[in-house]
Amino acid sequence: MTHKQIVPVILSGGMGTRLWPLSRVRQPKQFQPIDGDGSHSFLQETVLRHRAEGFATPMIVASASERELLFDQLADIGTRARFVGEPVGRNTGPAVLAAALILAETDPGALLLVLPSDHIIEGDLNAAVRDMAPAADEGHIVLFGIVPRHPETGFGYISAGASVEGHNALHEVHSFIEKPDLDEATRLVEEGQTFWASGISMMRADVLIDEFARLEPETLAAVKGALGQAEQTDWGPLLAEAPFSEARNEPTERLIFEHSPRVTVRPADVDWSDVGAWPAIHSLGEKTGDGNVETGAVVTLDTHDSLIRAGEKLVAVVGMEGVIVVDTPDALLVTNHENAQMVKEAVSELKRNHRAEVFTHASLPPRAASAHVREETLAKGDDMVVSASDENGVVLTIAGGEGQVTNGSGPKRQCTGDHLAVEPGHTARVHNACETPLTVVAVDLAGDLKGQDGGATYSLQKGRHAVA
Repeated sequence: MTHKQIVPVILSGGMGTRLWPLSRVRQPKQFQPIDGDGSHSFLQETVLRHRAEGFATPMIVASASERELLFDQLADIGTRARFVGEPVGRNTGPAVLAAALILAETDPGALLLVLPSDHIIEGDLNAAVRDMAPAADEGHIVLFGIVPRHPETGFGYISAGASVEGHNALHEVHSFIEKPDLDEATRLVEEGQTFWASGISMMRADVLIDEFARLEPETLAAVKGALGQAEQTDWGPLLAEAPFSEARNEPTERLIFEHSPRVTVRPADVDWSDVGAWPAIHSLGEKTGDGNVETGAVVTLDTHDSLIRAGEKLVAVVGMEGVIVVDTPDALLVTNHENAQMVKEAVSELKRNHRAEVFTHASLPPRAASAHVREETLAKGDDMVVSASDENGVVLTIAGGEGQVTNGSGPKRQCTGDHLAVEPGHTARVHNACETPLTVVAVDLAGDLKGQDGGATYSLQKGRHAVA
């Protein structure tokens, strides 16, 4: 039996759109408290779950712009981690490969346990993981499938094939099924040999690298280039954007697992949820006698099977059933279980309307209640010049891509989620030197970005190839 320590590789990416207004672009789902203020975040719970015997210091692959928030959360739970910074999101495939390449530098046979950062698991997953360490050490890619509790159309499934000799409960993979309809999901659950795809997997670093070399050599070359040109910081390596952007923007499942003869599946009989929408929070929460999950200062009368999360004020719900109410300082969501998936469409509408509430949590002072928000997308070579008024500053947020910003000093790289302030009377220039479009959100507390009545002025300069 292997005595190697298992390295948790935690993937921290994505916003979690359907959990708005808790989750924002700048404060995504994995950093939010599971049970309201004072509780652990999804990320913290993931780290704590595998801070156990047989597990090494975790490695977290996350957006470079999230590193301060990430290390603050680690400090809150008294633990540490290795960090790998992504300049742009390229889905899970390149992220996992980057972790494997780093670990292989010192130990090609290192065991990676790949974990999403935003799931909730109750039960002894670690026992199943430890049980499968010898199989992974032998060269198997082990996928952990969750024993389904009910038919679910929102999950992918893994169908088990023949048993793998010498390893209890490990099976070859017969097929992958992507989000079946209800009839098909019901049939799969009743047959008993098909499991929810959890996104959790374990393999040797060199095995994964070899499979990328065989199946995705271009992505392997791109990620190797991003590591070779990485900026080495006190936090950890920040991958170089230009080569990393050449990696295929796909999950590991699609790039490797669906095509590899090494892939196997091990059922895990635990309670699991990817917490993709508010009804999942309700299903997992501790309920009152009326079936409500209540957080904060909440009063309910004749209200049943509802989720109510109060923020800074009292929330009273009267005579309702199956509703979802989520209050934050700057935004309020009211929906029901049936329509909760449509929150994603609501967020898209908010983005189209350039609402700052989709990008970051904010408690604006009363004088700024009419702040004007403007969003611009810059192609390669474009500049955006913002001049703040003498009375009011402007807050710029990089909402997508990466830019070079000149703001009182020489050009400085700014990544997705980064904020910067243009001081009153000052001018900043944002330049896009990359192929990826650059999205900039400007918030002018004077309430005007058109040069009227003392507000900021801005201009777009197309096709410029140098930053002034």
